[in-house]
Amino acid sequence: MQITLAAVGRIKAGPEKDLFDHYVARLRWPFALREVEEKKKLPAAQLKAREAELLLAAIPENAFLIALDEHGREYGSIDFAKKLEGWIDQNGGNIAFAIGGADGHGDAIKARANAMWSLGKATWPHMLVRALIAEQLFRAHAIQTNHPYHRE
Repeated sequence: MQITLAAVGRIKAGPEKDLFDHYVARLRWPFALREVEEKKKLPAAQLKAREAELLLAAIPENAFLIALDEHGREYGSIDFAKKLEGWIDQNGGNIAFAIGGADGHGDAIKARANAMWSLGKATWPHMLVRALIAEQLFRAHAIQTNHPYHRE
């Protein structure tokens, strides 16, 4: 089993990284962060396409891909835990999450994605989204194992 988080941009030292690291350290599943970045200044449409290429290269080919997208499906924590368990069982445990750039995902990511996940209607800073995903993964594991971290 392997969970991969592919994200546009590089997280720097600070509270967002500290929070992300805190939850990643608590995960019981193998976890890899793959950061990608296009240094060239490109028009928005070209940048989205290039970032999609970079993200796809960072994601294992056989992984079940969940793209973070404002138009994706929203899950409560219990529903997410159940969905994640199904995705893991269905795909031998290779799961990948993709966080796009400021302009969203390019068409190639949307076409490759097996699922689209929205964290709600609010707009979140991309570096904080990493911590939110790590926390929800930890919470999903807690739900699946009846750990007291998650309380209904």
